[in-house]
Amino acid sequence: MPRPRTDSSAAPSGARPAASRSTKSAPDKAAPTNAATLDRLRSRIGALSTTTLKRLENDLPWYRSLRPDERAALGLVAQKGIASFVTWYERPASPAWVMNDVFGTAPTELTRSISLQRALQLIRVVVEAVEDQVPDLAGGNDEAGLREAVLRYSREVAFAAADVYARAAETRGAWDTRLEALVVDAILRGESSDALRSRIAAVGWKSSGRITVMVGSSPGEPSPTFVAEVRRAGSRFADDTLVGIQGDRLILVLGGISDQGPAFLRLSELFGPGPVVYGPESGSLVDASLSAQAAFAGLTAARAWPAAPRPVAANDLWPERVMSGDEAARRDLYKHIYVPLLNAGNGLVETLSSYLALGHSLEATARELFVHANTVRYRLRRVSDVTGWDPLLPREAFVLQTALVVGRLVGSRATQDRPPTRQ
Repeated sequence: MPRPRTDSSAAPSGARPAASRSTKSAPDKAAPTNAATLDRLRSRIGALSTTTLKRLENDLPWYRSLRPDERAALGLVAQKGIASFVTWYERPASPAWVMNDVFGTAPTELTRSISLQRALQLIRVVVEAVEDQVPDLAGGNDEAGLREAVLRYSREVAFAAADVYARAAETRGAWDTRLEALVVDAILRGESSDALRSRIAAVGWKSSGRITVMVGSSPGEPSPTFVAEVRRAGSRFADDTLVGIQGDRLILVLGGISDQGPAFLRLSELFGPGPVVYGPESGSLVDASLSAQAAFAGLTAARAWPAAPRPVAANDLWPERVMSGDEAARRDLYKHIYVPLLNAGNGLVETLSSYLALGHSLEATARELFVHANTVRYRLRRVSDVTGWDPLLPREAFVLQTALVVGRLVGSRATQDRPPTRQ
């Protein structure tokens, strides 16, 4: 006769279900104990709240330094946290209550005055205050279960606090982005008012001078983090940066750039295809509209200079801007080139005009003016010193020639508008 098997596989079929039945019946046996613990929790809510507030005063120095309204709001959060724990302990399958019950009464401004780190410190003190009362609350029969419930509930509250602060950060970020867009729009429109100054202060702008505006096309499909990336890249080269996207154009308002050449070159890589133009420096953010207007006028006229560098200064596009009808470029050419040449005298205007009209020939210019070729060279160097534009370079000679044309037109218009003198 074969020996009967004694391993676990040969155990009676009812053995394992019996163990399962005993396990399932355990909560039923412990139910009265849990109900008693719940009754004690309900009866001790007031005492727990008082103990918790005292511990907040003793354990958190920053809590004592808060304004009365802020302490009252935090105390209310702590009290609601304890009351919500009792509700959660009764029905732990409803963690969605945590956020509304604990943080629903906290004002929005609380997330500005109380950091997330301090909020978590407050939660820790509340949890410790409840944990210290676990032996009395459990009555010695359900201490382990109640302690585990406190730990699980503290986890839910911590996640809820993180969610509240994350939502507040998103709201502030969205508002800051809208405020930044309003400031950029006001700069482009040339608005100068107390409202603009207050908005400038609200966005945290600190630069008091050397303001430059860069404009160009925006990428075809910018990512959601594109503006943050541009702002972060701008902070590497400028003290302050504002970013605006209007349709298919990207606008950067930069303040306090120390080395413009490398900065503009690197920042131009963030723009989409096409020309990138930066305006002249402005003395303040309120006056930056002149830089923005020059930059946008240059962007419109840049297609007339296919070989323009990227980025290109708006002042380097003076001739193209004049031809496109930009009145500011006409005034600048007259003010910064033609008038200084007239005031310098010594035949600079006549020499430059002849040199440009005679195909940039030194000898032909010398014969035309009955002077030596070295005299022509000297006067052309003086033109470069006075205006900052070298007539020996083709592109800069084109700028000078446009300035001569503009100056003559302005001079003739002034003569025509002059009232006749009495004889």
